[in-house]
Amino acid sequence: MSPKTPTEGIKIVAQNRRARRDYTILETLEAGMELKGAEVKSLREGRVDLKDSYGRIDEGEAFVLHMRITPYPQAGREAPDPERARRLLLHRREISRLYGKTQERGFTLIPLKIYFKGGRAKVELGLAQGRKFQDRREVIKKREADREMDRAQRRRR
Repeated sequence: MSPKTPTEGIKIVAQNRRARRDYTILETLEAGMELKGAEVKSLREGRVDLKDSYGRIDEGEAFVLHMRITPYPQAGREAPDPERARRLLLHRREISRLYGKTQERGFTLIPLKIYFKGGRAKVELGLAQGRKFQDRREVIKKREADREMDRAQRRRR
């Protein structure tokens, strides 16, 4: 048997591409989510929207808020609220460390992507700091300059 690669067995359901543009991601961590059965089925179909979602720590528990999971059509009356707060499954040490970091000025928890790993729904959270409009422009200028340098080096070879 060959050893498993880190991405083997992972099925990405949704990504928050806008988060990397609007925020500077300082660190990432993986957390499980507490979901109802119909929500898991909707996730498997990719019916999730991460836009405007964020994480919060209340009373020693971590939650992700404003993450919209569209109700599963065959769920009937049992379908949960699409934008309910979903509890994140983290160790107590991780929660207390994140709580300390999010109390600092300008830091927030942003869901970066949702995926299935080993049959379980996971969310990748980023500890992020908001970017101002000027900062975004500088990042774009730096990226363009790096691309130009790479092109020039390739032409030289």
